[in-house]
Amino acid sequence: MAAESAILPMFDPIPAGAWLVWAIPFAAALIMPAIGRLSHRVTGFAAVGFALMSALSAFSLLPMALAGGEVHEQIMWIEAIGLKAGVLADPLSVIMANVVAWISFLIMIYSTGYMKGDRNVVRFWFWMLFFIGSMQLIVLSDNLLQVFFGWEGVGLASYALISFWYQDKKKDHVGQSNRRVLGLMDYYAPTHAGMKAFIMTKVGDVMMIAGMLLIFLFAGTFGFRELVGDTAWAVEMSAQGLLVPAFVLLFGGAIGKSAQFPLNEWLLEAMTGPTAVSALIHAATMVKAGVFLVARIGPIVFALGAAGILADQFFEIVAWVGAITALLLATQGMTNPEIKKVLAYSTGSQIGYMMMALGVAGLSHQYVDGYTAGFFHLISHAMFKASLFMAAGSLLHVVGSRFMTDMGGLRKHMKKTYMFMWAAGLGLMGAPFITTGFWSKDAIFAAVYESGTEWALPLYAIAVLTAVITAFYTTRMIGMVFFGPKSKHVQKMESEGHPPHEASVSMWVPYGILAALTIGIGLIGLSAEEGLHHLFEVYLDESFGIHYGVSYGTAGEDGSSILPEFLQGLNPVALGSSLAAFAVGIGLGYIFYIGRLVDPVRFVNSNLFFYAIHKVILNRWYLNAIIYWCFVVAPLWLARGVFRYFERTAIDYGMNDGLQKAAGWGARVVQGTQTGVSQSYLFVFGAGLLFVVLILLM
Repeated sequence: MAAESAILPMFDPIPAGAWLVWAIPFAAALIMPAIGRLSHRVTGFAAVGFALMSALSAFSLLPMALAGGEVHEQIMWIEAIGLKAGVLADPLSVIMANVVAWISFLIMIYSTGYMKGDRNVVRFWFWMLFFIGSMQLIVLSDNLLQVFFGWEGVGLASYALISFWYQDKKKDHVGQSNRRVLGLMDYYAPTHAGMKAFIMTKVGDVMMIAGMLLIFLFAGTFGFRELVGDTAWAVEMSAQGLLVPAFVLLFGGAIGKSAQFPLNEWLLEAMTGPTAVSALIHAATMVKAGVFLVARIGPIVFALGAAGILADQFFEIVAWVGAITALLLATQGMTNPEIKKVLAYSTGSQIGYMMMALGVAGLSHQYVDGYTAGFFHLISHAMFKASLFMAAGSLLHVVGSRFMTDMGGLRKHMKKTYMFMWAAGLGLMGAPFITTGFWSKDAIFAAVYESGTEWALPLYAIAVLTAVITAFYTTRMIGMVFFGPKSKHVQKMESEGHPPHEASVSMWVPYGILAALTIGIGLIGLSAEEGLHHLFEVYLDESFGIHYGVSYGTAGEDGSSILPEFLQGLNPVALGSSLAAFAVGIGLGYIFYIGRLVDPVRFVNSNLFFYAIHKVILNRWYLNAIIYWCFVVAPLWLARGVFRYFERTAIDYGMNDGLQKAAGWGARVVQGTQTGVSQSYLFVFGAGLLFVVLILLM
């Protein structure tokens, strides 16, 4: 591995590229308003061009990273405390930077068609580029403090883009205007949704900065390499019982940004932003930031454990938060009628899979297995979820409704979108052997099953059940949109001379490319997973001293594989579970929503148990309503009570009024003593003097 370099010449193309990956989007964002003054149309081409430049800068680092090298360059930042800013382009960050850059580039191309004609398009491009730059700053920073600057940058950009249509027109809301949950409206405007995302993620951000400062207090540094180089700080923190709490606080930041339980409820309302924003948040930025943070600090925690400084509780928390989120959000995807919300639930659920894998990695005998599985699923998910969101945006663009009940029978009108959604949807479902989603999900199953932890069985059961539900709700989505009779909404469009049609080339080509990659890379998915595994095996060994031993669980008693030759290396139990989960999920989805053999509405209403479960899930397990009651409604009620009964009654009408009257009464008493007669003043003076003399003589 290339040695660390404190000062490298800026003309060297590799280290320069590491800085340019995130500097170019920031610089482009700053000059975008000036370009917009010339022409709104030019801003789109300029934004795409800058995104491409950033992607090419990331790509220039790829050969070095695949060879096991790294670039670590620093410059002085805050000299008073010896704090340096730097870039760390190692295999982990370079691969992540390329995922972010190239998917963002395709989303920017898509946006030129999606945002065409919007009068605020310059503001859109500014925040999109700022978003990309902030995410790349997180990925390539070499220290926690610099990461936090990017962390807050993506939070600010998400707020601005979720609230992009700040006029709060009815068509830009999410939810149903006539639905109430526990007495509260389940219907949100863009400005409300943006503020909700900002506040809920800030809860995690406060936890994160607390963990950062706690570590800095003992280590005297924020640098990732420095934290691994000298572990005396960890020994002292562990002795005082602060090591695990500090890393759990850091994980709190990841819970907020990646919308994990219990800070997951902002993600649904984030669908008020343009669909291109949704694709960017869910595939390349924001929610993936939390996963990357765990991937960045996880090896540090595990290496400390290998050195005798145990922190297993951290990995247990990560694994269980991921598992709970995966199942919780997957169930909600089965019932929601809004296509973007179904995909949003899916994202939170799949992020849960990644967290589960990264958590299990720290509890298992082979850290690299779970680590590779989680990161491979991040890459896989980025491709098919960006494709699905952009395809959903095309549907919204054409149909003019976010509800799947307003669609139906569209496969004849939008053949390309239909085909690409099937390809990307199969990736999400984990279709066997032909999609990246199958190989990455199977790797997670294997990592959990082979982990050897006491939590392996319940975590594995949750993972398999979530896979069944995922295949079901994905098939449900495709069935409701493309199969069955046309909805009344579509029929009305046709009667008015506006039949559904395929999206423009600039829109369908980007999600078509990603759908094709989902299948294309899926065909060589096992080789891709093995290559990534080997790369991370070397990376973790050389950077953190995490050695890889002999794996187990894939062979018979005599050591021979019990699977066919082309599947050797896979765990047979995990493989069987993957196949079964896909078959059951897509089978149930076909029965209800494609073949229409059973009416899902009648099925739910035919049984009190199913009706109750459906209602609970449709109402988001009442978690969102409970959060509003506890942290919005109740505090506002309390504040109004304090204002009404304390501020207005006790202070305004009580204390203030009483003081005013007392002061007036005192003034009148004093005024009464002022007669203006000198003899009266002499009499009072004499009486006072006599009183003093008598006191002194006593």
